[in-house]
Amino acid sequence: MKRQSNTARNVNRRSFIKTIGSAAVATASAPMLFDARFAHAAPTARSAAESVVGEFYSSLSEKQMAEICFRFNHGARRRINPNWHVTEPLIGSDFYSDSQRAMINQIIKNITSETGYERLQAQVVDDDGGIEAFSVAVFGEPGKGKFQWELTGRHLTLRADGDSVDRAAFGGPLVYGHGESNPKDNVYHYQTKQANKVFEALDPKQAKQALVSQSPQETYVQLQGEKGTFPGIPVSELSDDQKQLIEDSIRVLLAPYREEDVDEAMAILKASGGMDSLHMAFYKDGDIGQDRVWDNWRIEGPSLVWHFRGDPHVHAYINIGQAKS
Repeated sequence: MKRQSNTARNVNRRSFIKTIGSAAVATASAPMLFDARFAHAAPTARSAAESVVGEFYSSLSEKQMAEICFRFNHGARRRINPNWHVTEPLIGSDFYSDSQRAMINQIIKNITSETGYERLQAQVVDDDGGIEAFSVAVFGEPGKGKFQWELTGRHLTLRADGDSVDRAAFGGPLVYGHGESNPKDNVYHYQTKQANKVFEALDPKQAKQALVSQSPQETYVQLQGEKGTFPGIPVSELSDDQKQLIEDSIRVLLAPYREEDVDEAMAILKASGGMDSLHMAFYKDGDIGQDRVWDNWRIEGPSLVWHFRGDPHVHAYINIGQAKS
């Protein structure tokens, strides 16, 4: 793969951020999250991405299966890391055929929204020259029980599982990020700007409660359930317009992903208490430029953890599901 020059990549990224930012704003005017369509929402084994996963699996040779296929409950499926390879063969290597690489790309398209796919392409080119430097695995056997397709690499974990993992949105924790240290050029800085709209809407007493001195370990995103202890300010204590702003922000955060996964995520959140079950925290450490635009923040409740570390560049983690009792 021919890599772009740094100048060309920076120009393309800035143009992309300008274009994609307006799309994120438009998303905030979408229908309310907690409406009837979330009642029984989830991807299935016949969803667009999962159908291609089945085709991809069927195309694998015995040698390929030995390298990238595992039992469904293999421990690697549950690993949370911002920079690792679930299997050794890279997508761009001669291990895969052109048609298999095309299927991998189609799966990625099918588990993201249009703007999410565009944003992801900008990130992977900047971080590692393109998706060819990433790796995939298949856990279980599509068409014969539980299965999950997983993609990993620098600042990225994506999954497609047809709801094989019960009551777990996205099939388990996701990771995303971008190695660009300048917030203006980071393709996910718009999320920090959105989150800080919430902080700006707090009164002084609320802001003091929401602002926490030290961020937790970034990979600590295990679900705590109803008996958990959560940092920051309880959303239940906020006014209706403040709650609406947080709901709008969650909608913006979820916009990069396909509708089926978003629907399942919101159904899980609704079943565990909805917006009132959440807390939101902003962290004093990692304030880039000391401008009090809080670059590290977290939304958490019994069934949701969204941890965002913006300093020195973005590492972010999503875990939405029912905690094990």
